[in-house]
Amino acid sequence: MTLTIWHNPRCSKSRETLALLQAYGVFPNVRLYLTDPPDFAELVSALARLGQPGLALARTGEPDFRALGLPPDADDPTILRALAAHPHLIERPLVLTDDRAALGRPPEAVLALL
Repeated sequence: MTLTIWHNPRCSKSRETLALLQAYGVFPNVRLYLTDPPDFAELVSALARLGQPGLALARTGEPDFRALGLPPDADDPTILRALAAHPHLIERPLVLTDDRAALGRPPEAVLALL
């Protein structure tokens, strides 16, 4: 099984999640999503694997997210287009397999993928 983590090394939860996986002997592909941002299609795929609404992938508490002025009932495509244009607003870390995904909040949540 191949695992990929959308990682931001400046984020403590992202670092903790990566370290936890490595402690379990799992060394995922590390994608620095801020320098290699996912496009809309990749976000759609990630959301499908996550099995949650689009807002789950968004850092909704960030001032930049609020500044986008998205309505509270924005549909998933609208949210994902905003995230594709502003990847710093993607919730992190996201760990993906071929058919599933989990957010590392808390880091232990990703262990369900193993």
